[in-house]
Amino acid sequence: MAKKSWIERNKRKLRTIERYREKRQQLKANHDYEGLTKLPRDASPVRYVNRCELTGRRHAYLRKFKCSRLVFREAALHGLIPGVTKASW
Repeated sequence: MAKKSWIERNKRKLRTIERYREKRQQLKANHDYEGLTKLPRDASPVRYVNRCELTGRRHAYLRKFKCSRLVFREAALHGLIPGVTKASW
């Protein structure tokens, strides 16, 4: 499991992104790149990291299921994800 501080930092980044979303769009539309540099760093959506909702793991993240491959595998094997079965051929 990821450190709680990393998970909280990511949540803070998401709040900052939402706060400055409209202002960033306006600055980009006006081609005011100097104004963009004066915004906080965490206002950039690129700095947000996709993390597993259960463990906070950032690597091997599956967007469709919003979890890491490890959590996905366990949930699929226990039948918790509808329509997902283990492949056999």
